[in-house]
Amino acid sequence: MIVVGADGPGKLQVRDVPAPIGNGRALVRLERAGVCGTDLKILDGAMPVAYPVIMGHEMVGVVSRTGSQGRLPCGTRVLVNPGIHCRNCYLCDTDRPHLCRHGGLLGRDMDGVFAEQIALEEHFLHVVPDVIDPDASGLLQVLGTVVHSQQTVAVMPGSVAVVIGLGVSGLLHLQLLRAGGVDRVIGITRSAWKLDLATRLGALAVATPEDAAGVVADVSGGRGADLVVEAVGTGSTVAQAIELCGSGGEVIVYGTVTGEGGPMPYYQLYFKEITLRYPRAARPEDYDRAIALAASGRIRLDPLVTASFPLENAPDALAAARSGEHLKVLLTP
Repeated sequence: MIVVGADGPGKLQVRDVPAPIGNGRALVRLERAGVCGTDLKILDGAMPVAYPVIMGHEMVGVVSRTGSQGRLPCGTRVLVNPGIHCRNCYLCDTDRPHLCRHGGLLGRDMDGVFAEQIALEEHFLHVVPDVIDPDASGLLQVLGTVVHSQQTVAVMPGSVAVVIGLGVSGLLHLQLLRAGGVDRVIGITRSAWKLDLATRLGALAVATPEDAAGVVADVSGGRGADLVVEAVGTGSTVAQAIELCGSGGEVIVYGTVTGEGGPMPYYQLYFKEITLRYPRAARPEDYDRAIALAASGRIRLDPLVTASFPLENAPDALAAARSGEHLKVLLTP
């Protein structure tokens, strides 16, 4: 079977390997796999991994052989939870398996899902109904992490929310806020076509980073945003999120920030008594909720898929994802 892996920084390999043996695990045949920024960092050597590794952690597939639990019959469509956890430690026992120190992420800490078929324990698989289009299903894993990051958000009608960065995750955040009853959501990016898409997906207003402060002031009556979601992952965009947030508000740092980007407005955090949250990954129930939202039609996934490539053309897929001209790039069988 075909797999796509990194043998070292800059060394992408598409190779043929023996199919996996179940050994009590379910076998899952690839339907769609999403290319993520994490995959690009692994390939570039910007994220520490033990090479060689089969890449990828976003996958929906079809069970081709049931596991020893017998819970999922052959032919069942499933979303893969890539956050492998032990199910026995303190964090797992307190409903935080996504933080388990004995597990890891598929495609980073262990071989991933850029493969025609994988073997995985059934408790890491979530049933996906046929009403969800195959291409749209390639975004379910990302949606699960967005659901997780907003789980503690206390918003109400009349709240003002801002999303900085309108890539895949930012546009999902925008839609989830709208589905949760926030009618005043502002999207911020420099990309004109993403601003237009954000408007079509429900944003009340959009702005470039340079115009954001004025637009937020106009929409909020000068009080600032009640919630700001940072979905870029730079120090400068976190700083802007703090500046746009109003007193008593909340900032969700969804993007993975490594520390660069200039000074942080720490005094503003104190002066405005801002709650700062750094969510990570997703719990199993977050994936179940994401699937339900997609199946209900409350979240539109299809407009965010802009390219797909056969698995054997993975180098072209990763180049497309890196180009900045696409939202979600998918790999197909």
